[in-house]
Amino acid sequence: MSTFPRWVANPDRPDPVSTHHASPAARRAALLVGVALLSLLTACGNSTPQSTPKTLPGTAGPASGDTGTKAGSTGAATPAASASSKKTGTGTGTGTGSAPASASAGSAAGGGRCHTSELRASVGRNDPGAGQENFPIVLTNTSGRTCTVRGYPGAAFVDASGKQLGPDPLRSSGAPTTVALAPGHSAWSGLTFSNPEISGAHTATPASLIVTPPDERDSLTVTWTGGKVPVSGNASSVSLTVVRPGSGA
Repeated sequence: MSTFPRWVANPDRPDPVSTHHASPAARRAALLVGVALLSLLTACGNSTPQSTPKTLPGTAGPASGDTGTKAGSTGAATPAASASSKKTGTGTGTGTGSAPASASAGSAAGGGRCHTSELRASVGRNDPGAGQENFPIVLTNTSGRTCTVRGYPGAAFVDASGKQLGPDPLRSSGAPTTVALAPGHSAWSGLTFSNPEISGAHTATPASLIVTPPDERDSLTVTWTGGKVPVSGNASSVSLTVVRPGSGA
């Protein structure tokens, strides 16, 4: 009896004899199948779950697939909003804005300020009282339009050479009002000083009175016929009132 063991057929394990004697083509096919199975097992063993996309920090937009805040919703103005916000100024640039209140009042009262070239100056009759000399300085509209005067005129006594005599007049208290002068109409301001014979002030006899209309630079010259005026010393002040309608007569 032979002592060599005999192989028992097992369907789950190939016969080594038959495998050993398989053809080269069969062995290559078996080798390829083994390699493929090994690769599949390796891939399955190393696979990991994919992480959820996250929003990147900074100014970058959301990552692909992120359902969070949309780009541009961080409070920054969009180009369209920026353009519209630039239109919120108060000026229109059309030149049709309202004029200042003073200009509007002047226009409504009579077409703007009277200029020196549109006026004639004169000195009215003295109206003395209580040791005071009171002369009205009269401004008459000689133009063909209605214009306005407002506030205090300027005045100065001068000698024949044009040198000023005494200090500039003071302004007495009063509330200025706008006076509209139609062509040929007048407004007046009171020029007042103490009688030099009573006050004892040093005096001079002016040749002229220089009158500057309110808000003007050019002046008018009026021949002075009112006698001596105080020019220095005690009680030598001369004062002016605001202009008011009429001639002061």
